[in-house]
Amino acid sequence: MAYPVSFDVQPPQTFDKAQVVLRILLFLVLSWFLNGILGAAYWLLPIIAAIMIAQKGAATYLAEAEKGPTMWLRYIMGAYSYLALASDKLPFEHPEEVDLKVQPSGTPSVGSALLRIILAIPHAIVLGVLGFIFFFIWIISAISILINETYPEWAQNFIRGYLRWTARVLAYLASLVEEYPPFSFDTGAAAPAALPPTQPSGGEAPGSETT
Repeated sequence: MAYPVSFDVQPPQTFDKAQVVLRILLFLVLSWFLNGILGAAYWLLPIIAAIMIAQKGAATYLAEAEKGPTMWLRYIMGAYSYLALASDKLPFEHPEEVDLKVQPSGTPSVGSALLRIILAIPHAIVLGVLGFIFFFIWIISAISILINETYPEWAQNFIRGYLRWTARVLAYLASLVEEYPPFSFDTGAAAPAALPPTQPSGGEAPGSETT
């Protein structure tokens, strides 16, 4: 069964070299800032989710997710995809470039939302380690684009897989899905979009997700 969060972005067949040079400069100068954004998202998404759940209730929070947290994640992943050389379009001008779908599920509570800060630590560690590999592959990809206006498919697959993993963890931290994210670059078929939130079966306690 596919995970209820799917993410994909299709790199263009050829890149604009001038834009890539700009992105190389931005990445080298702002890499600390980008890491800071992701680090802040790790802490802020559960806190914001907890506040919104307390104010609106779980059902309303999930029902309005497409115009709230899901939309925010789409812009975050769009900007990240642009700097990661996975897309050649800015997300604010071309939001359709980022295919992020979330099927809300579960009945999150304030406590379960905050607990995810701890539950997601293993993913933060693994993504941090993979981030070093990502950096070297990004350098190889940038050099390849400057020479050939494109980069190898294996590098595209790694970058897209890393972004896909990140998107699933961020959606989990935002309490948009009940299921614990898999430790995987890919989970198969895309999840359906625009479905109503589902209720967990039985009396499963919040935060007791399994892989």
